[in-house]
Amino acid sequence: MKVKLINYTKDPEKIVAQSARLCYSAMDIEDLSKTLTPASIKKLVEKIIKLGHYSVLEHVSFTFAIEGISRVTTHQMVRHRLASFSQQSQRYVKIKKEGFPYITPDSIEKNKKMAKIYKETVEELDKIYHKFLKYNIPSEDARYILPQAVETKIIFTANARELLHIFKLRCCNRAQWEIRQVAKTMLNEVKIIAPNIFKYAGPPCVTGKCPEGELSCGKPWSKV
Repeated sequence: MKVKLINYTKDPEKIVAQSARLCYSAMDIEDLSKTLTPASIKKLVEKIIKLGHYSVLEHVSFTFAIEGISRVTTHQMVRHRLASFSQQSQRYVKIKKEGFPYITPDSIEKNKKMAKIYKETVEELDKIYHKFLKYNIPSEDARYILPQAVETKIIFTANARELLHIFKLRCCNRAQWEIRQVAKTMLNEVKIIAPNIFKYAGPPCVTGKCPEGELSCGKPWSKV
């Protein structure tokens, strides 16, 4: 799995602070920007997060390039409707060589008997897929035989407010393991750029009580 932050709003925390202060200031926007210092930006962003005034977070966005993840995980990611996605198409991009890359869950990998069945099944599907292409079955139809384990690539963009929501759901220990790994890596990336915005990002147990009740994992959340 490879997750890389490839673009983001310049000076995201300053933009957030400027947007928040604008709501209560009679100053011109340009003059208002000049009054902001690193200390005042940090203080204002922390206040915004504490009060839950998240609308101003929508002015900054982050774009990630994500590779080496399964279709299982991207099916979950695209459910976040306030984010934007561009995914490698199985309709237009043929898997030209046999032996396509795929993801194997640890629970299967650790069981030698099940891992062998899993590997043999994926390899058989691989052969059938390429046989379809050989017999001029369109790739848009041949892809129907591909397993959800097949690797894919996706570019993912979301504003800071939506990212906080995503981290709340997908960093939780109860989230599926692969998307949890993606979300944690994304969180580590944005914390470098906007540490005050994402200081308390993560599942609800980071700052309070777990809302899962009887379904709670009962374990402390790990940021790594």
